[in-house]
Amino acid sequence: MKRDVDAEHPLQTRPTYSHSVMVSVTVSKLRCSDMFFVEPGVKVNSAYYRDVLLKQKMLPAIWRMSGDFFIFQQDSAPAHHAWETIELLRRETPYLIRPDLWPANSPDLNPVDYRIWGLIQERVYQTAIWDINDQKQRLT
Repeated sequence: MKRDVDAEHPLQTRPTYSHSVMVSVTVSKLRCSDMFFVEPGVKVNSAYYRDVLLKQKMLPAIWRMSGDFFIFQQDSAPAHHAWETIELLRRETPYLIRPDLWPANSPDLNPVDYRIWGLIQERVYQTAIWDINDQKQRLT
């Protein structure tokens, strides 16, 4: 609340490692997969998303977690929305929620972005992070 802000130090900061790490995870109501880290400097375009994250990591994890039936939904990031990605998912998933049916910014349908990452951040950034390996270890 505004009245709780220290007038001498209105901006609150936390010491963090200055580099970022990109991570993907599959989540169902039953459980979640391991985290899939994207190597630093890799551009996650539609080809990388399809060929590496989906084909090699996420879809095999989803099949192991869910068996023969699951509904696949993702957000509207450009790599997720690419025609080739949608075609792959139509072929490889039993049921895909089409992009034209994706709700806009729904916290109920995207718990990872709207709740889980916030909880993880609270725990990960309690103390300074020294390097990417330290950051990955804390996330895991």
